[in-house]
Amino acid sequence: MGNCQCFEGFGLASKKDNFKVCICGGATSIGQQLALLMATNTLVKELSVYDLEGSMVPAEGVAADLSHLEFPCRVKAYSLPAQARPVKDLPAACLDGCSLVLVTAGVPRKPGQSRKDLLQVNAGIAKLIVEACAKRCPEAIVGLIVNPVNSVVPAMARLYEKKGLDPRRIVGVTTLDVVRANKFVYEATGAPVDSINVPVIGGHAGKSVLPLFSQEKACAELSLEHRQSLDQRVQDAGAEIVKAKCGKGSATLSLGYAGYLLGSAVLNGLAGNRTTECAYVKSNVTELPFFASPVTFGPRGVDRVHQLPRLDTYETERLKEAKQILQAEITMGLEYAETTDLVI
Repeated sequence: MGNCQCFEGFGLASKKDNFKVCICGGATSIGQQLALLMATNTLVKELSVYDLEGSMVPAEGVAADLSHLEFPCRVKAYSLPAQARPVKDLPAACLDGCSLVLVTAGVPRKPGQSRKDLLQVNAGIAKLIVEACAKRCPEAIVGLIVNPVNSVVPAMARLYEKKGLDPRRIVGVTTLDVVRANKFVYEATGAPVDSINVPVIGGHAGKSVLPLFSQEKACAELSLEHRQSLDQRVQDAGAEIVKAKCGKGSATLSLGYAGYLLGSAVLNGLAGNRTTECAYVKSNVTELPFFASPVTFGPRGVDRVHQLPRLDTYETERLKEAKQILQAEITMGLEYAETTDLVI
């Protein structure tokens, strides 16, 4: 998927194949799906399931359920009251030794709520977990499934950077956009679904999401109008699910699966098998400081951030639109990070 640019990771290369993973928000609808799938990954030898007391299902119940799976993974549960601070109250055993932390937390956006107001709430929630990671497992990759991703990731990465930690340890999980684009191309073309790989660049909300259908050979016979309609469907896919659930939920199963793909790519890379997935990271692929693009994960975490391929005329215009939206949302996240610090 185009040329690559190599970034040197911090820390020593990992060459093991038995990893400890923590799912923060592991008792949520998304977290349970994610925990289930990660528990089946044979690279995972220990899985921490952390959530707040009073969750819809106790974290202890999720862990007990997963512990019956016929996989070698040991599953342990951790929970705290809502007013607790994980950095000081969460047992050290939850995060100590983790190579990967996947965070599915935060509240959904309310009708009429601005993205800035949502950021204030969800960045605060993410910060509590990121703070604990900075103390207990600073070399771990922290995958964030926290909206608004376009702002929360820059905010948390900047807070890491202010503490002298590697900001590329903070990774925005945008894999769901790729999963959707691939499936929609399969439906449109009938090409083997396991051969389809549409890179999705930009951000992870609305028009900041840009699937590059020009890079997938299965799309060669699709008209521009058809590709434009697929682009719009990927942008609106979240609303499609909310409507189908009659407003009683959003993407949970597909998002859990997408998080698993990203998590598995990270673990494969740490084990020495470099693996590429699209992700939203600190980047200089464009003039923006954060951008989603294909990222190769290796023994040190983020190994390579791929340069953009040659885009067609439609995608070139869409990229301008996506970057304008993304710039404002990145700025909002960086401004948040200047108002606070990690206390570890």
